[in-house]
Amino acid sequence: MSLSVYDDVIGSEEMNRGDTVEMVEDIYESADAVRGHDPNTEMEDTNTMRILKTQQADKAVRDGWIYFSSSLYYISTEEKSWTESRNDCRKRGADLVIINSREEQDFINTLRKDQWVWIGLSDGEREGVWKWVDGSELITGFWRPGEPNSLGEEDCAITDISSDPVNTWNDYPCNRQLVWICEMRI
Repeated sequence: MSLSVYDDVIGSEEMNRGDTVEMVEDIYESADAVRGHDPNTEMEDTNTMRILKTQQADKAVRDGWIYFSSSLYYISTEEKSWTESRNDCRKRGADLVIINSREEQDFINTLRKDQWVWIGLSDGEREGVWKWVDGSELITGFWRPGEPNSLGEEDCAITDISSDPVNTWNDYPCNRQLVWICEMRI
């Protein structure tokens, strides 16, 4: 027996009553997966998060942070070791900057204004294996020619003054005192 009501949905397949009941059960199983979800509440939650992030970003900009792409950046005015710099960033709800692209590298080079600056990159866990502060391994790097060279105890990365406007990274002793850049993803 053909059920013409379902011809458009199912095509020209023959169906019996048992198939129809099974189809209804599938529909109810699918409905069970979304029961208890109120789309209005979810929309309010999304809007609330958007408002909170906007307020957070507004306050951060007033506190000296600069917005670029999808992050806020803060450059210090004092000098500390790499570890002390990272701790300062964490107190601010951020971490040392992670540079993921050429555009971000260009932005950081502009932001640092010809200063040597700590970035969130280190090979302190294992010599020669450079990792970002979030634990991810370095994929794209902007090292100066011949760097990293691990002369002495150079386990932390800086971006420094270079004749090359892009390739400015250098490995450097972590205990030296430099300014740093924090990054807060929003």
